[in-house]
Amino acid sequence: MISRRDFLQASMAASAIVGASGFGNWSRLAAQQALSQDQLLEFDTFGNVTLMHLTDIHAQLVPIYFREPSVNFGVGPNRGEVPHLTGAEFRRFYGIEDGSPSHYALTSGDFTALARAYGRMGGLDRIATVVNAIRADRPDALLLDGGDTWHGSYTCYHTAGQDMVNAMNGLRPDAMTFHWEFTLGQERVREIVEGLPFAALGQNIFDATWDEPAEHFKPYQFFERGGTKIAVIGQAFPYMPIANPGWMFPDYSFGIRDENMQAMVDEVRAQGAELVVCLSHNGFDVDKKMAGIVTGIDVILSGHTHDALPEPVLVGDTIIVASGSNGKFVSRVDLDVSDGRMMGFRHKLIPIFSDVIAPDPEMTALVQAQRAPFEAELKEVIGQTDTLLYRRGNFNGSWDDLICEALLSERDAEIALSPGVRWGPSLIPGQDITREDIWNVTELTYPEAYRTEMTGEYLKVVLEDVADNIFNPDPYYQQGGDMVRTGGLGYRIDISKPQGERISDMTLLKTGERIDPARAYVVTGWASVNEGTEGPPIWDVVESHIRKQGTVTVPDNTSVEVADR
Repeated sequence: MISRRDFLQASMAASAIVGASGFGNWSRLAAQQALSQDQLLEFDTFGNVTLMHLTDIHAQLVPIYFREPSVNFGVGPNRGEVPHLTGAEFRRFYGIEDGSPSHYALTSGDFTALARAYGRMGGLDRIATVVNAIRADRPDALLLDGGDTWHGSYTCYHTAGQDMVNAMNGLRPDAMTFHWEFTLGQERVREIVEGLPFAALGQNIFDATWDEPAEHFKPYQFFERGGTKIAVIGQAFPYMPIANPGWMFPDYSFGIRDENMQAMVDEVRAQGAELVVCLSHNGFDVDKKMAGIVTGIDVILSGHTHDALPEPVLVGDTIIVASGSNGKFVSRVDLDVSDGRMMGFRHKLIPIFSDVIAPDPEMTALVQAQRAPFEAELKEVIGQTDTLLYRRGNFNGSWDDLICEALLSERDAEIALSPGVRWGPSLIPGQDITREDIWNVTELTYPEAYRTEMTGEYLKVVLEDVADNIFNPDPYYQQGGDMVRTGGLGYRIDISKPQGERISDMTLLKTGERIDPARAYVVTGWASVNEGTEGPPIWDVVESHIRKQGTVTVPDNTSVEVADR
């Protein structure tokens, strides 16, 4: 008799056929100008349960360009494993043809040329079309939002997240979990959550004083779909007070809380759950480790690290689904659940090509209503770029290089530090840079651009600490985003070394001199987690710099040397 794991492995092969192979065929279709909405949505309906997943939208209501990373190192047990494959290596792994739409959607190579050929991606009105089509095929499908939704744009900031709440309510998700939402401040989060028409989930959101589950957030929610009792357990971002300002949400504590997760799985199973889904904002490597510790989870819908994978990853009997970011993809997972067990699945990562998928009229009107009061400010042209502006990558991105240039110039400093956040759309050469574009890569609720002094010794401590948050071989200690970006400062990093030994050869780029541990340097930066930080908001700093430049040119960044491993 076939084992459950063997059945799931066979289902993985089916997923590859539906997902990755479908991607590979697109190169021929595109060449024939035949890429169509029907082809993007084509799916061989399977089993009795359908899950839809989107995550890390970061308040992007309209179509955008978004370049995937060209550098994404894995460490420890995840070295050389997905999602830590990029570019041609990623395409070879999944059988993706060069120049195909999936090449463009999933990897960074030839991005500018492919962006001009295939256009923008995402847009909540296109997502609505996909969601509605899946619901037409499977009316009781579950739609689950992985968080990082109420953050990341001009309109989100100026409405305290209400634009995204209104728009997402129109999409009618069944549940969501959280991360950047908490940087709206705990009172605002509570206010929104109290009015949500769907479940706000986080088994790891606790009352900081009493160390017990927090009010306003449920650990899990039951759904009856396809004749199946489904439990969806929420997992909010575990490291909130480390990665973001704890003073904005002092009443809450987080953490991974494996033991409590196991207790929740056991509890829902005891109440008759036939399918257990974890709606997670852990990040992919953390989800992989958790899946190996907590038993009884059938599906983990992964968020936070912005990974977009054409196939789920199997850990034991648990499948882990990664659905990308910025509204570029929607995942569909069909499952066969019988006799209280998940017996198989089919999966497709659906790319939201905005020039191919027709916008849903109702969602278009809803999105336009959120943006209308701010239209003039959003569209104001600040400058132009003749460089591809992107953010993703472990060590640098041209958007971040431009931000560091602005900080050095506008704040009259020797060294600039910019956070290694993953969110923020790209711009291709020849585009105007609007105010909206600047806010898309700078918007947060603690935007002050500080100016201070730091010794060379302290700067090394900062770099070592951030590096350990990213490259600690234990995923449970990976508590950051990408590496802090530096302006005016070069260094060498060996990610295979232990904490305290990764950073060397720190250099002040202006003079070529080695950084003196005892000397104080004038340092500027933004997104400090410290309460009371002073300085102009980063978007004003960047806007002023771009206006002076007129047309922006960002040279290749060679200031970080990554040691061969």
